[in-house]
Amino acid sequence: MIDHYDWPGGREAMLRFGPADGPVVVMLLPLFEEANRTRCFAVTLLRLLAARGIGGMLPDLPGQGESEISVEDTSLSFWNDAVSSACEAAGQDRYLATVRSGALLDGEPVAKGCWRFAPQQGDQLLHELGRTARVAAAEGGQPIDLNDIDLPGPPMEIAGNRLPRAMLRDIRLARIGGPAPTRTVRLASDPQPADRHVEGTPLWRRAEPDNDAALAALLATDLADWVQSCEG
Repeated sequence: MIDHYDWPGGREAMLRFGPADGPVVVMLLPLFEEANRTRCFAVTLLRLLAARGIGGMLPDLPGQGESEISVEDTSLSFWNDAVSSACEAAGQDRYLATVRSGALLDGEPVAKGCWRFAPQQGDQLLHELGRTARVAAAEGGQPIDLNDIDLPGPPMEIAGNRLPRAMLRDIRLARIGGPAPTRTVRLASDPQPADRHVEGTPLWRRAEPDNDAALAALLATDLADWVQSCEG
């Protein structure tokens, strides 16, 4: 169901899945271009959760999806405010589920727990943005040096997004936080620590949006079992 939520900066769209009563999972997509590449996958996962009787919400953050706000006019602080507001709309029995850099936004909201898939620290995200900028420059785009984010200047354009330097500095320092309990799941190809490693496709690496139904089903089972264990 198409719905919306209000935050201090305005109103944003969100999708709702499954029952409104009982536990509700608020899903946070990765920041920037990876959100587009993983959105279909997240929708598939939330639909599978709904089939298990667990509600879900997929909010657009300011500057993301159908938002009328440009990324250039947002900040990590704005996004944290929006996530808090989306969580309030989910009710008291809420959990956060994040994909990649979405985990950078799960520290402020009051939730009963955080489930993370392939979480990414702020400096890791900045490294990815730098890699994207280098690839674009090699293909004839404007060269960008992220070492210059501490210097005054206009926003830096990366993958079609104009990113303010203050935002990039905040990203560099951002670390994953969040309420306990937590659970981390990573791909088998990712050597970083996790509660579980699973086989699957790193959809955020694809050139175009894609899906992995088998991975979505596996993660939906993992997430549903974890929520039910938290509920007792």
